[in-house]
Amino acid sequence: MSTAPSQLRKAVVNVVAFAVLGALVLGATWLYASQRVPPQPLEFNHYVHVQQLGLSCLYCHSNAPRGQSAGLPQVNRCIACHNQLEPKSPATRALQKYAENGETIPWVPVSIQPDFVYFSHAPHVQQGISCQVCHGEVGQQTVAQPIRQQNMGWCLSCHTNLPNLTPERLTKLQSCETCHK
Repeated sequence: MSTAPSQLRKAVVNVVAFAVLGALVLGATWLYASQRVPPQPLEFNHYVHVQQLGLSCLYCHSNAPRGQSAGLPQVNRCIACHNQLEPKSPATRALQKYAENGETIPWVPVSIQPDFVYFSHAPHVQQGISCQVCHGEVGQQTVAQPIRQQNMGWCLSCHTNLPNLTPERLTKLQSCETCHK
């Protein structure tokens, strides 16, 4: 009679161990995937566009001042300038093909938050926080890189150290519900 509870205990331990292992594998997979540079449909050199041409982040990511997502540049934004250029590079020719076919560019976001995190660019941009504070010096990069330290502690350290915070504002910025809805 004692073998049945013993077998049941072993089965429960195995199930729990399998669940923990599965959670660790999924977490490690998400961490790896969220910290690497995804392949893009077109080569895009941030350095050329920001440093050499002087474009602001908000020119291409125009939804940031009013939305949750900063938005990714659409073909009509890109082609407005690139129609003026001789299509020398394969990327420019591919861009023109997207425009001719009326297709959107299937950009892959570089900075990805997990589904359980709510983040909106709008209040950050409206408070005058520059894109570089969270995304680093993307304008110095040829290919945008994910910021490796973006996590809850990193966000809270910024929220806690903002100047001129009232106690009420500090409480709201540190509240779980502000970012986890």
